[in-house]
Amino acid sequence: MNTLLKDRNILIMGIANKWSIAWAIAQVFKKAGARLAFSYQGEKSLRSLEKLIDDWEEKPLLVECDVTKDEDIQRLFEKVKEGFGTLHGVVHSIAHAKKEELEGLYLDTSREGYLLAQNISVYSLVAVSKYAKPLMTEGGSIVTLTYLGGERVVKNYNVMGVAKSALDSSIRYLAADLGKDNIRVNGVSAAPIKTLAAKGVRGFTDMLKGFEEKTPLKRLIQPEEVANTALFLCSPLSSGITGEIIHVDGGYNILGY
Repeated sequence: MNTLLKDRNILIMGIANKWSIAWAIAQVFKKAGARLAFSYQGEKSLRSLEKLIDDWEEKPLLVECDVTKDEDIQRLFEKVKEGFGTLHGVVHSIAHAKKEELEGLYLDTSREGYLLAQNISVYSLVAVSKYAKPLMTEGGSIVTLTYLGGERVVKNYNVMGVAKSALDSSIRYLAADLGKDNIRVNGVSAAPIKTLAAKGVRGFTDMLKGFEEKTPLKRLIQPEEVANTALFLCSPLSSGITGEIIHVDGGYNILGY
């Protein structure tokens, strides 16, 4: 067990199931000695989390939160303050779009679908950062998960690609706002990974095959590799890094096709 996060209090948002990248991050952070809090939304999410942590000796703090409601986000951080006092890190792994918006033409995106994707996938990071700031009295690290579809056109990613682009920009603006408080904001741009959410993108299986053939490492990326990068960004080892997006995609982003 490493001790990179020993005595550090970390909130992880967005664990949906055992395939979630956020769950891989939670396991790596636990091994690194962090005290953890998880947010969840609804009874189904709570039951899933409780099953995942059933064999954990030290249970994480579990707090319900609907990120579309400011009062829920405020209440989340009030509970985190009661449980931890000081917060050292937040992992934001939250994104959502209507499935029907993830196929066909971006041109056909509905107004409702566009606003939904932006609200949940982007504004939630802004609101979470706002309420996390008062608890990060010793400085801290906020890490969000993004994707190459925010930088380039990815077939069928559509409204979520535009949301990720806004998320990438938010990382930089939040980093500029919070730097004076010694709070760092960074992103991890993960490769396509077999999560339930990713399977909602039409043609995802073909995307995975193409990725494996083209990426310089000639293999798929594992959730643990993304988690290890999030660990680095939440640890003292990355104390001089903010406003950055680190690609964990086997070098795929450097290619010209």
